[in-house]
Amino acid sequence: MRNFEKPTRSVAVSAKAMAATSHPYATLTAINILQAGGNAMDAAIAACAVQCVVEPGSTGIGGDCFALYAPKGGAEVIAYNGSGRTPKALTIEWFEERGLTEVPRQSPSAVTIPGAIDAWTRLHSDHGRLSFAEVLAPAIRYAEEGYAISPRVHRDWKKEEELLAADKAAAEIFLPGGRAPRIGETHRQPKLAATLRRIAAEGRDGFYKGSVAEDMVAHLNAHGGLHTLEDFATAEGEYVTPVTTDFRGYAVHECPPNGQGIIALLILNILSCFDSTLEPHSADRLHLEIEATRLAYAARDAWIADPDKANVPIDELLSADFAQGLAKKIDLTRAMTELPDFEMPLHRDTVYISIVDEDRNAVSFINSIFDSFGTGLVAPGSGVILHNRGQSFSLKRGHPNMIAPEKRPLHTIIPGMVTRDGRTEMSFGVMGGYYQAMGHAHLISKVVDYDMDMQDAIDLPRLIPVGGKVPRVEAEHTVSAETVAELTSRGFEIVPAEDPIGGAQVVRIDWENGTLMGASESRKDGMALGY
Repeated sequence: MRNFEKPTRSVAVSAKAMAATSHPYATLTAINILQAGGNAMDAAIAACAVQCVVEPGSTGIGGDCFALYAPKGGAEVIAYNGSGRTPKALTIEWFEERGLTEVPRQSPSAVTIPGAIDAWTRLHSDHGRLSFAEVLAPAIRYAEEGYAISPRVHRDWKKEEELLAADKAAAEIFLPGGRAPRIGETHRQPKLAATLRRIAAEGRDGFYKGSVAEDMVAHLNAHGGLHTLEDFATAEGEYVTPVTTDFRGYAVHECPPNGQGIIALLILNILSCFDSTLEPHSADRLHLEIEATRLAYAARDAWIADPDKANVPIDELLSADFAQGLAKKIDLTRAMTELPDFEMPLHRDTVYISIVDEDRNAVSFINSIFDSFGTGLVAPGSGVILHNRGQSFSLKRGHPNMIAPEKRPLHTIIPGMVTRDGRTEMSFGVMGGYYQAMGHAHLISKVVDYDMDMQDAIDLPRLIPVGGKVPRVEAEHTVSAETVAELTSRGFEIVPAEDPIGGAQVVRIDWENGTLMGASESRKDGMALGY
């Protein structure tokens, strides 16, 4: 039971349908779509499209998308991988010839072919109910008529003023008057509205062919990119088989690699090797979660890649023996100093949406441009922000995630779904780049191991390991001084997090009472809302 004397929020409860997003406009849009006769997929796409307008630093139609879908609240989970591939002409030699050891952020080489619109149109065609024009209408209206700037959106926007100023088209759209819009000001994106109208009328061809594609390719080429119109015209995502693990009787489902969802399952498998008697936010429990994450992330950085282009040992990563072997490395009296090499995790920007409709269709939907405002490059005619997902590639020869033509990078964005006893239990997700795998495991373990209120689990203080072999951990200021001191005494280097860590949305189905419960991230502007 929630402590009503604490400054938190209650879970949202409803009988018919529920939506949880990180922005009020998006949540309201989802509810309006559902009440107009749309289903969960219609509502998820509509809400996401709105966020591509009103949260431009977090997501956009020039990004990528992953989704999990459980029809009628059953245990069958459908997965879609809407991540884009590199241009056919982009090779490791291109980087080597220029002496580059990493993919630069504000460069066309960081832009894989965006997969979001392909995912939206395919998922809508296969599972939606309303027309695509009806689904995109709210986003078009906000882009055309304007939207008020909310606090978290302003905070993230202002931090990227320098990035946006470096691209003329980006500055013209996103720095009106030479600065980021302030809280309460109204911002418009008429060029994006026109692009969304074209997509509403023409479907995927409105984005991947014709004037919009020509605009994106021309802008990328002008900055030295190797993208072609053929790269865009032939882009497509795919339905994939989810990866699944059992966590204390709950089946947890994730999209398979090239996403890092399997790493969330690995963390849960490691945690399942320990009992759940530790206090949920004690130094011992946090120590366990930190070390499980460090071990799992080392495995991620060694092996996760595009399975079409590399051998990804999925069965080994999911095996009980592998998790048990890693669990034996954890000593709750001191931090580990021996780990496989892995690169420092970073926090990125994404939006996550969870929706369950009256028929109990459940959608777990995530859309991202990676860094805030992606590359900071904006196609001047169409108003499309171009993501920087290509920065997730390795430029090390022989690495499974080495950049190559028509290859998808290791992806951080991961929707989640939980089933039990043949029914959907929970649609959930955690934003925050590389934090997402840890965030998934942290959230599910708190709800399952401790029967925590979903909102209370989301509101708990967060931390994330960032140091590889060095046991450095970023912690939010809400982690208690006593806990920080205890973890420090065990050899962890605790440093303050520069930004709030991650963001979560959850909808849970209460089959016994026939109702729904929703929770939304307090670190963001959004909310859960049902009817």
